[in-house]
Amino acid sequence: MANATVLQGRIIAAHGRHYTVELPDGSLRKCFPRGKKAGATVGDNVVISPQGADEGSIDRILERRNLLYRSDDMRTKQFAANVDQLLIVVAPEPAFSDDLTGRALVAAWSAGIDPVVALNKIDLENSVQEARQRLAILSQLGIRVVELSALAPEQTRATLLPLLKDRCTLLLGQSGMGKSTILNALVPDARAHTQEHSQALGAGKHTTTSTRLYHLPDQTGDIIDSPGFQAFGLYHLNSTDIERGFPEFKEPIQHCRFYNCTHRHEPGCGVLAAIGQGSISTERHELYKRILAENETQGRY
Repeated sequence: MANATVLQGRIIAAHGRHYTVELPDGSLRKCFPRGKKAGATVGDNVVISPQGADEGSIDRILERRNLLYRSDDMRTKQFAANVDQLLIVVAPEPAFSDDLTGRALVAAWSAGIDPVVALNKIDLENSVQEARQRLAILSQLGIRVVELSALAPEQTRATLLPLLKDRCTLLLGQSGMGKSTILNALVPDARAHTQEHSQALGAGKHTTTSTRLYHLPDQTGDIIDSPGFQAFGLYHLNSTDIERGFPEFKEPIQHCRFYNCTHRHEPGCGVLAAIGQGSISTERHELYKRILAENETQGRY
């Protein structure tokens, strides 16, 4: 006879087809998708059937508020759900990529998620001014940009914790930006949790491909740590989604002559007119065209 007991919980860690589900009482279960079904991700609320003392199968994923994806040339992979805020970590050294940062912002805006940018390593005085100048374009879009040095954990906590309160925040950044140091300042036990999770899954000590949700220890709020990235494809987005990822286009689009304007070359395009007037940066428009071309090449439309 099938086990009629079902429980509801939240996925707080994912590694391949292994998931850690936290139940309302704080207990954890190692869970697997039922059959060949996958599709669950960190942040998902799920219904599980318990198996034994500490395992279970994922029967159903409950409705999501949003879902974030990341693509490479091979596949598109979802990596976080039900996120309130995206905290993008950049640094002057190694130099962050404007392209990758812009793509992360498009992913956030297209999913209805608020972005915040954290400029780390401001103690590197010789290179931080250039980083500030590059981030000025984002500040002009209304994005909150905060500055910190993760080597000063008290200051890092004072800067970030007010932004994280009562929210589920995805921590995102290229490799080498200091994301792990920031996480350890916010959640001192994070490294121990990660190692414990790896050992439980038989995944060794390194979990660079895993994603994990942590509860902030001194206040309400959660932070999801994701692997550092060097590529951020957006092949899952259609043309409307991509437009939504550029909020500065919203008003100029109302003035486009053609309803199906792609904002690349059409006469009477409101976006191109705004670029000519200086209210939309050419760098942002070039990013828009790159993403649109990539998705067309992939046969998305």
